[in-house]
Amino acid sequence: MRLLALAAVAALLVGCAPTAQPAAPTAETLASACSAKGGTIQPVGKAQIPTCVIPYADAGKACTDKSQCEGQCVLEGNLEAQGDVTGTCQKTNRQFGCYARVVNGKSTGAICVD
Repeated sequence: MRLLALAAVAALLVGCAPTAQPAAPTAETLASACSAKGGTIQPVGKAQIPTCVIPYADAGKACTDKSQCEGQCVLEGNLEAQGDVTGTCQKTNRQFGCYARVVNGKSTGAICVD
């Protein structure tokens, strides 16, 4: 009976044992995955963190809403536009600096991102 109890406890403990974790991706793996999406690893933001930056094909195209762009429709600069506005399609998947999103031809208000 005691042997059976020990076997049951051992079975429970085996279930609690840590499992092998997948290896963290290497810099080469991340760069390769980024390249496959058409991007490059670049230092971004104030902290200059290496990040996959993917350019958009419609960068700079005039727009009045995100639905017209691969990324966001934005007004660049530290401004508070009022009334109907026309923005431009975001250049890359990383938007830094001062800008306002344009939704249905209206500015959502400026934001500055480091």
